[in-house]
Amino acid sequence: MKIAFDVDVIRPLGITGMIHKVADWGYKYIEQSPHPQINPFYKHPKAGKDVMDEYKRALKETGVEVSSFIVVYRWSGPDEERRQAAVRNWKRMIEIAVDLGVQVINTELSGDPNQSEICEEMWYKSMEEILPIIEREGIRVEIQSHPWDFCEINNDTVDLVASLYSDNVKYLYSAPHTFYYDQGKGDVSSMLKYAGSELSHVLIGDTMNHTKPNRYIVNPPGVDAVVHQHTAIGEGEVDFDGIFQSLRDMGFAHREFKVGGESIITPALFGFPEKMDVQAVQTRERIEKELYR
Repeated sequence: MKIAFDVDVIRPLGITGMIHKVADWGYKYIEQSPHPQINPFYKHPKAGKDVMDEYKRALKETGVEVSSFIVVYRWSGPDEERRQAAVRNWKRMIEIAVDLGVQVINTELSGDPNQSEICEEMWYKSMEEILPIIEREGIRVEIQSHPWDFCEINNDTVDLVASLYSDNVKYLYSAPHTFYYDQGKGDVSSMLKYAGSELSHVLIGDTMNHTKPNRYIVNPPGVDAVVHQHTAIGEGEVDFDGIFQSLRDMGFAHREFKVGGESIITPALFGFPEKMDVQAVQTRERIEKELYR
């Protein structure tokens, strides 16, 4: 199992700074979340030569490796032009991953929950174009459901992944999205069990249960918006004892996949960079304690 750190929270340190910081915290791997100079949200990948030379140099200096890239594109529409642009973005991002020797890219379903039927159709259309490429290049694509995606439910997203019958497509469980995944119940054990053999990646971060009355107040009332956090373990209401027990029961730390190799677990802690020198280390140590028993 690879323990990686999502570098979004330390992106202001710059390319070299964020890689060295991850090494200082004792991580062997980084998960490269969307970065404006590499793989920006929704837009075509940048990854210019100077940036990538610096990136490779920092990796070599520290011995840190890239476990995975995160990309977020509008590949499930509902707008067809945006969908086509997203597929072009995917093709370039796959080229970048292959150049760096990175075998895993994880992503979100995206789309629009108010047009879920159309978006699901668009997603399958995009997969028809992308799946042959990732299979040819030996890339594992891991799919998570994100709040405000066209599908927010854990079990339904697992079913989408399983429907492709491909060793190159797996499921990612994001703990900070737990209460969207089962509409506020937070039954992590049931959801992880349902994911079963499709589960290749887990994101670690806590959040409050947004379904509780007046937990969040958004103005104007009725606005079409969703909220969650990515805080440290214990700062929210996610059942991490249940998560770690379920992962132990599943033998998650020892999983090896036909494509992309080992399973991955990633602290994804956002919003409090001033706490990271402590929380990044604490989270890594908690994962090691829980899953390397």
